Amino acid sequence: MYFADSNVNKYMTKHKRIGILTSGGDCSGLNAAIRAVVHCAVGTYGWEVLGIRQATLGLMVNPPLFIKLEIDQVDPPNGYLLTSGGTMLGTTNKGDPFAFPMPDGRLCDRSSDIAAGYRELGLDALIGIGGDGSLAILRRLAQQGKMNLVGIPKTIDNDIGITEHAIGFDTAVDIATEALDRLHFTAASHSRVMILEVMGRDAGHIAIAAGIAGGADVILIPEIPYTVNHICHKIKERQEQGKNFCLIIVSESVRTEEGELLTITNTLGQSRYGGIGQYLADRICDSIDVETRVTVLGHIQRGGTASPLDRLVASAFGVEAVHLIAQEKYDRMVTWQNREVVSVPIAEAIAQYRTVNPNGTLVKTARGLNIYLGD
Repeated sequence: MYFADSNVNKYMTKHKRIGILTSGGDCSGLNAAIRAVVHCAVGTYGWEVLGIRQATLGLMVNPPLFIKLEIDQVDPPNGYLLTSGGTMLGTTNKGDPFAFPMPDGRLCDRSSDIAAGYRELGLDALIGIGGDGSLAILRRLAQQGKMNLVGIPKTIDNDIGITEHAIGFDTAVDIATEALDRLHFTAASHSRVMILEVMGRDAGHIAIAAGIAGGADVILIPEIPYTVNHICHKIKERQEQGKNFCLIIVSESVRTEEGELLTITNTLGQSRYGGIGQYLADRICDSIDVETRVTVLGHIQRGGTASPLDRLVASAFGVEAVHLIAQEKYDRMVTWQNREVVSVPIAEAIAQYRTVNPNGTLVKTARGLNIYLGD
């Protein structure tokens, strides 16, 4: 059995009640992290674990929304949480607690309500699983409300700079790669250009990783500019080589040639990235005589069974987060660096935003494979 510190007996004599919540967008691997926290906190240290429902919203209400988590709940006889997608606790990426929308349209600072919920539950510490935005808010809440916080990074974009892996990224790449694999055959059968639009808020990690693994001919990411003329040249080049189809993968945050960031607005007035795939299809068809189809992968990348790597990383993160609480090391985030899990200050972790390095290994690999990446 592994312990983070040789003085584990000292830590085990201190009974603690800890909370855990998932915040921001969902992804695969969150339940694996929750499971690991419960196994380590309950099974190793004999603590109590309270799962907070609906992220900070669960602490904001009175009484707080929570469930007490036991080992049989995270490893039930008729199911297995380790492989389940989403989050058993629920999550939200809406409603900034420092400017929370009220029914009358006002924005109200409800941060003190969250600290009150933390104290009402008698928590000794809180584990927050989230991306850079969620962790920044949680840290501000923790500092203001004097809450003991440990962070676990999750984001399918893998853009938290100080960790090599964040929960959810590997599964998203697996799904995008499988989509390219499936599009390959229908593209070849119909002599088509197939465009796959994938997620990627401001970084192209999913697109470049899946594009290389899935044999894409064109990979477009926000970090590298491109021209439609050069994309068309790539398509023609393949046609001259007797290859009657072309696979293109594009990150949703890629701009148009004119520099416009395309978004889709719903009936509630909420906007999200989307539309670059169709833009490219229209421009390609205007330039050359080729049949083009667009697939927008969307939230499929967030769902489903977590990959083995995401389960492994999430489990290691969950265990280490509990060990940090045992050592009373707070305001820190667990990270994966050089094949090990280590912790860093949350402020340092979220200060570094990691985009695709235009001179990095994956870009060099793609160019070496004669994939068009841009200019």
